[in-house]
Amino acid sequence: MFKKQNIALWLLSAAVPLIAVLPLPDFWIAQLNYIGLYSLVCLGLVLLTGVGGLTSFGQAAFVGIGAYTTAWLTLNTGLSPWLTLFVGLAFTAVSALIVGMITLRMSGHYLPLATIAWGLSLYYLMGNLDALGKYDGLLGLKSLSIPGVNGDIDIGQGRLFFVLTWAILLAGAIALLNLLDSRPGRAIRSLKGGTQMAEAMGISTFRYKVTIFVIAALFASVAGWLLAHFQRTVNPSAFGLKMGIEYLFMTVVGGVGYVWGAIVGAGLIKLLDDQLQVLLPALIGTSGSYEVIVFGIALVLVLKYLPDGLWSVVARKLPRPPRAVDWQNAEALPERRKPTHGERVLSVQAIRKQFGGLVAVNDISFNIEAGQIVGLIGPNGAGKSTTFNLITGVLRKTSGQVNFCGEDIGHLSSREISRKGMARTFQHVKMIPDMTVLENVALGAYMRGSSGVLSSMLRINKTEEQRMMKEAQRQLERIGMGAYLHEQAGNLAMGPQRLMEIARALCCDPALLLLDEPAAGLRHKEKQGLAQVLRQLQGEGMSILLVEHDMDLVMDVCDHLVVMEFGTLLTQGTPAEIQASPAVRAAYLGTEH
Repeated sequence: MFKKQNIALWLLSAAVPLIAVLPLPDFWIAQLNYIGLYSLVCLGLVLLTGVGGLTSFGQAAFVGIGAYTTAWLTLNTGLSPWLTLFVGLAFTAVSALIVGMITLRMSGHYLPLATIAWGLSLYYLMGNLDALGKYDGLLGLKSLSIPGVNGDIDIGQGRLFFVLTWAILLAGAIALLNLLDSRPGRAIRSLKGGTQMAEAMGISTFRYKVTIFVIAALFASVAGWLLAHFQRTVNPSAFGLKMGIEYLFMTVVGGVGYVWGAIVGAGLIKLLDDQLQVLLPALIGTSGSYEVIVFGIALVLVLKYLPDGLWSVVARKLPRPPRAVDWQNAEALPERRKPTHGERVLSVQAIRKQFGGLVAVNDISFNIEAGQIVGLIGPNGAGKSTTFNLITGVLRKTSGQVNFCGEDIGHLSSREISRKGMARTFQHVKMIPDMTVLENVALGAYMRGSSGVLSSMLRINKTEEQRMMKEAQRQLERIGMGAYLHEQAGNLAMGPQRLMEIARALCCDPALLLLDEPAAGLRHKEKQGLAQVLRQLQGEGMSILLVEHDMDLVMDVCDHLVVMEFGTLLTQGTPAEIQASPAVRAAYLGTEH
């Protein structure tokens, strides 16, 4: 996806200086200036909503913070606008951090409602402060200027301002593309599908939610700074809920999941808005905000027939070149110490889970030694998945103890347990379908890297990225999926998807691998391939806990079986002992007649 958008952005980079020297009317230059300003805000919404899955109607308020900060400081202190930009960014970052820490703990429809609430709050705050001119705003701002040989050069509102605005826009778009194609970018892209998979990879989902919220606010703040010096006046009307909705509308129509879609949506809506304000009153014969009605209908149609936005149509038709394989000579990622053969890896002692008066898991105990495959089996409703989630930290146990490599982990979260060296897959495959198989697997190496958001935006993380891609390729080849590197993950059949999940878990460099029904939905040959992969991993010293319904697979690969029934431990032993147990045959395998 990012290769396609890079092509479009580089073409636009070449077009900006050309447009600046063409004899276009001043009206169209002004229109392009507004499109550039709106696109900056929409870029932040692409990251926040399109990629991160967090809907915000309050971005206009952050535009207002950037605009009012530079307006007040330049008018009252004489500070250079180039310095007020950074003051505004700092003020915006603090404001967004406070708001984000409070509201981003919400989910579902509560988060959009919260963004409406604080957007309205900031709007009315701006309109009621005497220092900010109340609803009349602040007047008499100077336009931006840069030092020259014969005095300052006024950037004004025309072509120089167009070049500045679009240069900032293009720099922001390229930085955003760099971010999304990186270690923290893959973590951000995992947020939209829920938190469980991301947390299991060691990712702090709340931290990244706050991070992208702040980044989106900073994009809006820069747009506000530019807008203030472009219009040379600031008042609350440009920063209310109406504009917050319009910014989101632009982004959705253009393509909320695409960087290029932000520019397309902003351009289309701005041009249509101006034209419809003239055409509709002429057609209807009376004045009014009829363009709002047209936009409402258009939004419904786009959501119905083009839910990914207009740019998605173009993106599907553009070629998708594979990622350049430039990591052959990269160093291997560091590996953790693995337990030696016979060393106890996991000890589960009398764990219990109650949901009110219901006892879902009742005093289950078992051990896993290094290099051993242990199967956790039982009929539907036996409590296997609950036990699995208690071990991995998804659920909090009521009582009992879980020791991993000699350390009590019963009080830790799934993210903290993952960092200790326990990796898992999921009963229902969890992946990022619009990323390649290689990128999905590289997400598993998140904990083994350290690059942050800023270094990724500036693309100074190349060495670490190469190391992660090399590790992801190694794990895919390790389980026989080397031919799928550049395939889009959402295009895979169920069997390869489950193998991809195993490769992603292996990329975490685990001491214990937990597989939750990996054979579910697989065909016979795919199950045979899975069994071969599990035996290969065991031969390499991997310890595995397997929750599975397929008895042929379980009996074939497991060294030890733990059988549950109605949340209790029925029995445990070798596969031969379990097969010979009358109690197991009656409860699970079926009594022989």
